[in-house]
Amino acid sequence: MQTKKEYTITVYTENQVGLLNRIAIIFSRRKINIESLNTSPTEVDSVHRFTIVINEFEDVVRKLCRQIEKQVEVLKAYYNTEEEIVWQELALYKVPTDVIATEVKVERLLRQNGAHTVVIRKDYTVFAVAGHREETEALIKVLEPYGLIEFVRSARVAIIKGSSGFHERLKEFEHMEPGEEAIENEFLDKNEEIFTM
Repeated sequence: MQTKKEYTITVYTENQVGLLNRIAIIFSRRKINIESLNTSPTEVDSVHRFTIVINEFEDVVRKLCRQIEKQVEVLKAYYNTEEEIVWQELALYKVPTDVIATEVKVERLLRQNGAHTVVIRKDYTVFAVAGHREETEALIKVLEPYGLIEFVRSARVAIIKGSSGFHERLKEFEHMEPGEEAIENEFLDKNEEIFTM
């Protein structure tokens, strides 16, 4: 029986106003909750990347990608399991400075969890950790007894492990007029040569 899994959807697009709203509507119409959403530029000036995390059945995710690709500005949409990507999230933790200054144990715990100092003020200190969600949540539990003031975590950023060769295909868009297609809007088969694992 098919079960829901966590999938990371990567969408390559032209940078156009209003596209985020149209993509979000595709998910809301299907009543699919977005766990994480990040938008960023890519290595190609004219191309942007959306990284979207959802928990869903694979056939639903496949249909979502096809529907997203129907948007004029979308160049390509892929979906991947956690095993097929390299991903990180950034977390920031605000704690009282006096606790850090007096509790040697807290400093050691922060070091063991890979935290580094971002800013030190008289009343608070901010630490940052990059990692998977389990790692960033583990540090919350460590810091709570010492007066954790605030916590925030970024959306996921991810790179597909087997995407060698795709950069060259994206570069084609730098020399094209907006709206022209350089990559076929057809779901990429997992066996396609640029995605060999």
